[in-house]
Amino acid sequence: MRPADLAREHGLSTQAVRNYERDGFLPPAERTPSGYRIYTEPHAAALRAYLALVAAYGHATGGRIMTAVHADRLDEALTAVDQGHARLLRDRETLTAVRRAVDHLTAEPTVRPPRVPGPLGIGDLAHRLALTPATLRTWEAAGILTPPRDRITGHRRYGPDDVRDAELAHLLRRGGYPLPHIATVLEQVRTAGGTDSLADALDAWHHRLTTRGRAMLTAATRLDAYLALGTGGLAQRRGDPARQAAPHPCDGALCPAAEEPARP
Repeated sequence: MRPADLAREHGLSTQAVRNYERDGFLPPAERTPSGYRIYTEPHAAALRAYLALVAAYGHATGGRIMTAVHADRLDEALTAVDQGHARLLRDRETLTAVRRAVDHLTAEPTVRPPRVPGPLGIGDLAHRLALTPATLRTWEAAGILTPPRDRITGHRRYGPDDVRDAELAHLLRRGGYPLPHIATVLEQVRTAGGTDSLADALDAWHHRLTTRGRAMLTAATRLDAYLALGTGGLAQRRGDPARQAAPHPCDGALCPAAEEPARP
């Protein structure tokens, strides 16, 4: 196969295929006497595996896995795969915790005191929530609250959104949620623009995790198919005497110039 043959399957440029070989994501190609690259089925399988890994884990991790395979460091490659699955599991656990917290927020009505016009100081907010200023500082250190500071005095100034976050945090704290989970919920609320939009954001988050999980399954299948060909690090050893003694540079495949014998 030529570079164009590999590129066509994935809608890539031939230069991209050459770059992947140069970077070690594909095993080195044989050359014709005139210098043209000759790719075989292991190269096509390696390209499928690499692109599937990129879709599942990103360019950096996908490249690291393939270069580790080609350097005979299979344990390193599998460790990178395991780390990706561990991150996905943590993301799923975080999503579950956020969903439960949001359900808690929507199920329990909150009776809020009248709004105080203008930004509140830390003492005013603490009094409003029947908390101590030290508690609010602890929440800020945990990333739950992010109040701006007065440019002149340096004092914290809690605006309407900050007060909302503090009230939600107070509710979740009474529900027994730990500070790291509350910080995650509040970050989602701030990103979504409020609790009403948060449900849609969580659905989108769940869809992304499902898509990533399926991509990991595809990547595992493609990588296993490539490994089953028995290539990997051996293909990377350009000076291997076994490779130099190969009977034909095409390794058993048809060269571009080869023709089938005429049939009677």
